[in-house]
Amino acid sequence: MADLFVGSLNATQGNKGRDVSFAIGIVAILLILFLPIPPFLIDIGLALSIALSVLILMVALWIQKPLEFSAFPTVLLIATILRLSLGIATTRLILADGDKGVTAAGYIIHGFSQFVMSGDFVIGLVVFAILITVNFLVITKGATRIAEVGARFTLDAIPGKQMAIDADLSAGMIDDKEAQRRRRELEEESAFFGSMDGASKFVRGEAVASLIITAVNIFGGIVIGITRHGMPLSQAADVYTKLTVGDGLVSQIPALVVSLAAGLLVSKGGTQGSAEQAVLGQLSAYPKALFVSAGLMALMALTPGLPMLPFLALAGMLASVGYIIPRRRAELQAQEEIELQNKRALERVDTREAIRETLKTAEIELCMGRQLSVRLKANQGELMHRVSKMRRKFAQQYGFIVPEIKLTDSLATPPKSYQIRIHGTIVTSHELRLNDFLVIVGDGAKPDIAGDEVREPAFGMKAVWVNEIYANDARRLGLSPVDSLSVLLTHLGEVIRNNLPLLLSYKDMRILFNQLDPEYKRLIDDICPAQISYSGLQAVLKLLLAERVSIRNINLILEAIAEIVPHVRKTEQIVEHVRLRIAQQICGDLSDEGVLRVLRLGNRWDLVFHQSIKRDARGDVLEIDIDPARVEEFGAEAAKAIRKHLGTGKAFVLVAAPDARPYVRMIVERMFPALAVLSHVEIARGTEIESLGAIS
Repeated sequence: MADLFVGSLNATQGNKGRDVSFAIGIVAILLILFLPIPPFLIDIGLALSIALSVLILMVALWIQKPLEFSAFPTVLLIATILRLSLGIATTRLILADGDKGVTAAGYIIHGFSQFVMSGDFVIGLVVFAILITVNFLVITKGATRIAEVGARFTLDAIPGKQMAIDADLSAGMIDDKEAQRRRRELEEESAFFGSMDGASKFVRGEAVASLIITAVNIFGGIVIGITRHGMPLSQAADVYTKLTVGDGLVSQIPALVVSLAAGLLVSKGGTQGSAEQAVLGQLSAYPKALFVSAGLMALMALTPGLPMLPFLALAGMLASVGYIIPRRRAELQAQEEIELQNKRALERVDTREAIRETLKTAEIELCMGRQLSVRLKANQGELMHRVSKMRRKFAQQYGFIVPEIKLTDSLATPPKSYQIRIHGTIVTSHELRLNDFLVIVGDGAKPDIAGDEVREPAFGMKAVWVNEIYANDARRLGLSPVDSLSVLLTHLGEVIRNNLPLLLSYKDMRILFNQLDPEYKRLIDDICPAQISYSGLQAVLKLLLAERVSIRNINLILEAIAEIVPHVRKTEQIVEHVRLRIAQQICGDLSDEGVLRVLRLGNRWDLVFHQSIKRDARGDVLEIDIDPARVEEFGAEAAKAIRKHLGTGKAFVLVAAPDARPYVRMIVERMFPALAVLSHVEIARGTEIESLGAIS
């Protein structure tokens, strides 16, 4: 963290340093306008101006689209001010020290006057006038017109482009970030062409200023040379004209280069790619045009009076390009075709895989409405942490890892509701009050707090949704307000408990077996498949989980199965034997502070179930034949007694005879799925028992 802070501080200091340096550079350019500058600094400034103009041209050639050089108007203004300030500084030197010779304003101006003018100021004047004409009337004027029209058309097209962006966003073709990026690019495009329209005026004004400065330098220099330094007219005209024209050439050549860069930038328009791709790529895209041009060059080479070699060389080059390009293009098209076929093959494979993925259904899925999803995604870290904690708790409690819980959202789900799906099937759904708290009331009276009475989704208990401003009032009344996220997760956990047998897959069972010690693996090999199949073992484990019996002691369960399976084939009988062998675990899990509270079935109902059970000749239970009216009567009496004890909030179990226990459980679980039903023989030795009475 300290390194990150130091790095951020260094970066900030670096940015501040660049800001200060840039500001100092601008101030230095302005100082050149007023302060006398020695010749060697003039040479450095002129070299910097030439280098800056060349850099601007190269950047304009290589950018992919004009907006990548959106700072061009600012750079153009800085370069123009730099050249004008240097022009004023050189004017001061020429007029002040022109009598000292042609090096009075520095060696760069002297070099340009010798190289470009060949020592003759008349040639220099002609070249300077041509450069001014080309820059002012051709390049700058055309670039200004293109920028002006581009700015006008861009501004006119903004409403239509905005509507197109809004239409794509409404249709779902782009997201909010992409829409914002397009709008920002549209604004930058209009601002860029508007800025370019104004920036081109800088170059035109500089050309006019260069003409005035040149005329002033020549006239003023001759006057000063004759009147102040006593120079003859011919010598004064020669010296001051060479210096002035050399100065004008040094300033006009960078100005011409920058004007060319501006023209390339604004004339590029909507063409993508660098200038080489945009120009050469399109010029060479038509081989017939190249061959016709080559034939015309060949005819001109054969024309009497014209030099043959240049035209023949151009004809050969154009014909070669026209011959090579179609073949290269055919190779590229063949390669693209192969890549396209490979891409389509991959897309077909991806499509098949995608279809396979759609056929797969999540084992546990929490599907939320959009409003609920947006709210919970703000607390996604907490949600994922609590879900992970819940799965870890299930693994410790029930002995296997429940599948990943898939979080999704759907427009088909009401905005504030959620659905819990097991293997793609909706098991339950509920609507949450996002800003409210749920106060569990149970069988008690409704608290004197404003709220809506509802049923708590996990256990069906009476509850009240209250606004968060009343949560503290509920706490003062001794109640425990529960936030909406906790309500959702509690409901999810209870649904998972009710569907544990559906969540134990064959794969999960094999993973459990693979983690066993070698001795127990050999035990499994002894009984499978000779005496019981692996699917039979899975059925036993599923029946145990259906009654919320943990399979964490898988070793004891396998030993119990190995004991009974040589004598019994019926899964239900195997499960009853396993329950008997792990009775200590079952009673321990169901005890509350070491005490097992039991609610007996009662003598009357014990007799009813005993008489209703049908047995075979060996005494094994075949089925139960009980009058439906008796079932309804038992359900009503059991519900009344069970609800009485549920109101105390203390855990208890229902106890029945061993042969009747599965059937009692079958009736009771429809009303109270979380209530455990034990047989008398399943109460482990040494367990402390508290009797709650009987259903009778």
